[in-house]
Amino acid sequence: MSYRIGFLGPEATFTHLAVSKFFHAQTEQIPYATIPACMDAVAGGDVDFAIVPLENAIEGSVNLTVDYLVHEQPLHIVGELVVPINQHLMVHPSRASSWRDLEKIISHSHAIAQCHRYLHKEFPKAEHSHAASTGAAARHISLNPHENAAVIANEMASEVYGLTIVERDIHDYHYNHTLFAILHPSMNEKPPTLPGFEGKDKTTIMVTLPSDQAGTLHQVLSAFSWRKLNMSKIESRPMKTGLGNYFFLIDLEHAMDGILIPGAISELEALGCGVKVLGSYKAFFA
Repeated sequence: MSYRIGFLGPEATFTHLAVSKFFHAQTEQIPYATIPACMDAVAGGDVDFAIVPLENAIEGSVNLTVDYLVHEQPLHIVGELVVPINQHLMVHPSRASSWRDLEKIISHSHAIAQCHRYLHKEFPKAEHSHAASTGAAARHISLNPHENAAVIANEMASEVYGLTIVERDIHDYHYNHTLFAILHPSMNEKPPTLPGFEGKDKTTIMVTLPSDQAGTLHQVLSAFSWRKLNMSKIESRPMKTGLGNYFFLIDLEHAMDGILIPGAISELEALGCGVKVLGSYKAFFA
């Protein structure tokens, strides 16, 4: 069976790189210009699965993905791809001999932030310009050789857009990985990932607290603790309904079962919390 995979494009973004690493070659891979457009495509049935960045080990969560998932498109996480991120500085070939005099660095805001130390040291006066993705920035450089600018992107981008890598591995921290969420309208749908990759069980839930009870967050954490359900992450995000109103995203290192997680959810609901399971899935590591 052939699947249509939507991803944050254009070609040669890190999301495209993740898709290429994990999915069969015969899978149709369709780029979208923005994260919301990619998520809308799978919600509308234009693609079978959507792949979007969810969290980076250095910069944290991709808030646009989280907020759109919660507030706009109620999709489910059906898988997660974990990919190492190597950031390279590249220029148009016509600039390869004069790249030390760069006036502008173009890339996604996360990529620029991940290379802050290098940029501060090597190009303290260069302007930083943000693009929708590293792939979009690389494409811009390829089409505008007259600009005295460089892009931060992956090696795939240099191959696709014909750019010259002038400095490799310019990211500030060695352990730089990004998690990419595989999204689908149904929580029970399984993505067509390649066999042979290590899979780790995860369940992600969203919790909202009652507004008139003190100490509820402590009780929420206790509901998981005494059941020995290990939480790998808890994160708060604004509900967008007023100051002080938050929801919490909790990652559990446990697959959805018939006893432990449902029992914890029932306990939270008895406390007056709102609970939604965003997905129970495998996290695959490249």
